[in-house]
Amino acid sequence: MTTSSTNIDYSAPYARPVQDGNWFQRSEAWLDARGKGAWIAAMVLGFIFVWPVGLALLGYMIWSKRMFSGNCAAKRTRHTTVRHAMRGSGNSAFDAYKADTLSRLEDEQNNFEEFLKRLREAKDKAEFDQFMEDRAARTSDVDDETEDKTQ
Repeated sequence: MTTSSTNIDYSAPYARPVQDGNWFQRSEAWLDARGKGAWIAAMVLGFIFVWPVGLALLGYMIWSKRMFSGNCAAKRTRHTTVRHAMRGSGNSAFDAYKADTLSRLEDEQNNFEEFLKRLREAKDKAEFDQFMEDRAARTSDVDDETEDKTQ
């Protein structure tokens, strides 16, 4: 018996969430959750025990671009989160509030980045002024030493 609200199969010996998809989709999701290292380990083990399985995994990793990309799970969640954040809710008042809040946050971020830029410039100027003072002090010390030696 499965209830739609909890998605748990209560007839199973140990009640656990029902997993959607076939065995291939479940294993792909399991490997994606563990990252590129899990895919590489599965491929190496496939080559060791049954070489066509390793070759098939290598081909799938290249075809699906898992071989040359970053962490599979992080990439998948990042794209779905951005897509979800940009979608409208259907409530015009909330969408207007969200747009206003996002524009306010962008303005605050731009102001903060400008503040950091001014702070870095002030720090650079202070360091340069200190360097020039040290240089002037060294040259005056050298000039004093040469005058003392000549007298």
